[in-house]
Amino acid sequence: MRTESYENQLISGDEIGIRRDSIKIKKRTTFAAHVSTLLLKRTEMNAILNTTPNAVFILTRDGITRCNRAAVRMLGVASLNELRNKYGRKGEGFLLRWPKNLLPLREDERPLTRALKGESVTEVVLAIHAETGEEITLRITAAPILAKGRIIGAVGIHSDITWGEQLSSNQAAAFTKQAGADHLLSQEQALRRQAENDLHRAKVELQALKDRIRSADIYPFHETNHTYHFGEVIGQSRCLENVFFRVEAVAPQDSTVLLLGETGTGKGLVARAIHNRSLRKHRPLVVVNCTALPASLIESELFGREKGAFTGASAQQLGRFEMADKGTILLDEIGDLPFELQSKLLQVIQEGEFSRLGSSRTVKVDVRIIAATNRDLYEEIRLGRFREDLFYRLNIFPITLPPLRDRKEDIPLLVEYFLEKFNRKLGKSLRHVTNETMGRLMAHAWPGNVRELESVIERAAIISPGATLQVLDHFETAVPVRAADEAKPLIDLERDYISEVLNRTNWRIEGDKGAAHILGINPSTLRGRMRKEGIRRP
Repeated sequence: MRTESYENQLISGDEIGIRRDSIKIKKRTTFAAHVSTLLLKRTEMNAILNTTPNAVFILTRDGITRCNRAAVRMLGVASLNELRNKYGRKGEGFLLRWPKNLLPLREDERPLTRALKGESVTEVVLAIHAETGEEITLRITAAPILAKGRIIGAVGIHSDITWGEQLSSNQAAAFTKQAGADHLLSQEQALRRQAENDLHRAKVELQALKDRIRSADIYPFHETNHTYHFGEVIGQSRCLENVFFRVEAVAPQDSTVLLLGETGTGKGLVARAIHNRSLRKHRPLVVVNCTALPASLIESELFGREKGAFTGASAQQLGRFEMADKGTILLDEIGDLPFELQSKLLQVIQEGEFSRLGSSRTVKVDVRIIAATNRDLYEEIRLGRFREDLFYRLNIFPITLPPLRDRKEDIPLLVEYFLEKFNRKLGKSLRHVTNETMGRLMAHAWPGNVRELESVIERAAIISPGATLQVLDHFETAVPVRAADEAKPLIDLERDYISEVLNRTNWRIEGDKGAAHILGINPSTLRGRMRKEGIRRP
């Protein structure tokens, strides 16, 4: 029974092959029918899209995938490929804005972008064609395309409602007239812009021509060598080379340096160069301007103060010497230091110690001192305004900086340096200086030295429009030095000056408005000088 039953259930190999072929045929038939259905649906969809008068766009997050004939006509292209090539994959051929707003819609405000985020919208917007500039009114209806609950794209229908259904013939004529006026206005504006552009080009060409004319008289700058730069001090003259030599010699030492020279010669820059080449370069360089500090506060500024040392001293304050401990202090304009403080400064130089204002405790410091002045300290000593012992303590290694009139061969280097500096500062492109301008700069006496030259170049850089520096300053002719036979002896000059001061004070000797106070000497000393020189009141 079991054997027969089993044999009855067996299927021959030929029958199995026939069944397999049958299944394949059924599958092929089903697939072909499915493809035919899809093609039919797509043909029907194309027919529907191409017969509708409204522009239809279908897009995904990567851009437009399909559009109908009305869409390509609206954008003025021939095909979808041309649309993508001309306006990008998203096909944004219109600049959209709200009817009562002049600003264009942001990307996240555009209807199709909102539909890709799942929002169904219908909006009326003004659309400006990206190429022709023509403006139309569109009603855009957009909705997302969903598959299994997931957004796979969006469809947008653009309806041109520019004229509306109720637009009368009079309104149409008025609109046409306004459009014609706008067109004329646009043409006038375009012509005006063209004229302005032509004028600008003419100005540029004229300036270039002027620069070429001036270039025939351009001063030939030599290539600046880095050896001309010593820190921030620039020059190659013999007198400045001597300054560089002395700086290199004294910088590694801890010796006190006295910098002498007129105002504007760069004493502060030389002091910084000495500090930067010393063993103390990793410690601070503290600068004290003895002229800028009030006489009543200079002691507390230099040496510090304790709380309650004087009215208004509400807290302890460190002095500049303590701040410069293990570093360097620059006493600028040391010749203006009050006489009564010079003895305390002498103590710091000799002993390396001092006391804060209002304290009896001694403070020890290790400070290298660099002093600078534009005064004649020998004359100040003679007039009793500067301590002689302090002078000899400061005058261990004097360096005299030459005035600019004594190193005029450095002026071209300085001019070139300042041109580069102010080009960066002012955003200019000045590269040339005429021979005439350089001749005027070389002929000037420069009483303010390098500082005055820097001010002149900056002033000229501000007003110079092209690539050539234009210096408009009118320099005064230098006062000629009198011949030796016309010069008066120093003693005669002093006698004349004392007589002049006495006349101005109506021969008053003592007091705040007396001649002795103005001359900076003791009244008894003034009386002795008057007896010695035979100066009597008329």
